[in-house]
Amino acid sequence: MSKNNPAQVKQTNAKPNEESHKAVQVKNYTPLIIALSIGINVLIAILFLLPSYDKLSHLDLSIMPMFNAIFNSFTFVFLLASYYFIMKKNIVLHKRFSMAAFITTALFLVNYVVYHFITDSTPFGGEGIVRGIYFFILISHILLAIAIVPLALLTVARGLNMQIPKHRKIARWTLPLWLYVSLTGVIIYLMISPYY
Repeated sequence: MSKNNPAQVKQTNAKPNEESHKAVQVKNYTPLIIALSIGINVLIAILFLLPSYDKLSHLDLSIMPMFNAIFNSFTFVFLLASYYFIMKKNIVLHKRFSMAAFITTALFLVNYVVYHFITDSTPFGGEGIVRGIYFFILISHILLAIAIVPLALLTVARGLNMQIPKHRKIARWTLPLWLYVSLTGVIIYLMISPYY
């Protein structure tokens, strides 16, 4: 083989811990992202307008918010691990931890929707400055959680399609916002848990 053979150069520059960037057929996830983003956010908004489902009111469901905090905690840790591994150029573990964060977020969402379908929201009982801090965290959490739905979906879709420059560009926004939403979810739980 000649010294100038591009195939030979490409092979010698490959990193052992990166997955091969084979030709990936780009899939159009846009309709799914739009449908899920609108559907999830509308569903959650409707849940707060509907009366609770009284047929299960005899059950003690106070453990469900704790599961939400656990799912948020795992999401936070998985996102940090995902970031750590992409900084180390370990694409395989980056993908695995990103998908783990996506899964724990989905589990949170299912648990959250079920809980708020069958129970009323718990009012915060704190007073004074703590009340102001709680509502600041809660409102910022809600607004950013609305934005995270399409951002996370778009970031994952671009990663799956191996659109690396586009993936990096949006991940710079998605990661800190997703970390904030998952961390504040835990903080909100800790602040309101005495009132369940």
